[in-house]
Amino acid sequence: MTDLRDPASQLIAQFGEQHVVAFFLVLARVSPLFVLAPLFSSRMVPARVRGIIAVALAIGLSPVVGRGDTLPLDVLSIGELLGKEVLVGAAFAFALGALFAAVTVAGGFIDTMIGFSYGGLVDPLNGNQSAVLSTAYGMIGVLVFIAIGGDTWVIQGLARTYDVVGLTEYPSLARMVGGAGTAFVSIFGSAIQIAGPVILALTLTDAAFGVVSRVVPQLNVFQVGFPAKVVVGLLLVGATMPFVAGWLATELQRDVGAALDTLRVG
Repeated sequence: MTDLRDPASQLIAQFGEQHVVAFFLVLARVSPLFVLAPLFSSRMVPARVRGIIAVALAIGLSPVVGRGDTLPLDVLSIGELLGKEVLVGAAFAFALGALFAAVTVAGGFIDTMIGFSYGGLVDPLNGNQSAVLSTAYGMIGVLVFIAIGGDTWVIQGLARTYDVVGLTEYPSLARMVGGAGTAFVSIFGSAIQIAGPVILALTLTDAAFGVVSRVVPQLNVFQVGFPAKVVVGLLLVGATMPFVAGWLATELQRDVGAALDTLRVG
């Protein structure tokens, strides 16, 4: 006989076993979004708030995605489905997190070229130490993400994962691993795309001062060149920001589609 004094028993008695199991399965897929995905995993958002949002999303999605499915009720099968749901949610969130990692890496490249990497700051987005432009690029990426409605795209993309992989279906593990590898490898290439114009301009500036040092040996190139690199770098960063915003909007849509494609049922 079920002990109704137990909170879990009361929950099952009120909503039914199928609805409760569907809720926890959906929560398992939603939770990685608040660990790996941009903005949703930000340290600026308190952990309690992230938890409340995750539960709210699970409450809203579970009646819809669980409709028509007969979920197993034994502990072993539920545990297996929970592991699968966490894996699917992590694969989707990782593909999006790799996009913003590329933006931060691009800022790190520029910091190294200009010389800002000597001074480390604490990044409020992830709590790690990073240089000036790396932090700035990360925060600007989040602002662009909010401005283009990226949070809505991410939630819609998460909801569409249930069209690809239902609660009782299993994705192709080989496709998921391949998709995660592709997302990881693309971080460096995407960072080069973002920082390429600035890196090229700073490289030409270094070459120009190298020629000047040979022509005018008595000139202190380091004393003159460092401020010049800062000015050139910051001007180019400001000039390329519209490109970065457009690139981020395009890549976000592409990455959501690529993440859904890697979750095809095997």
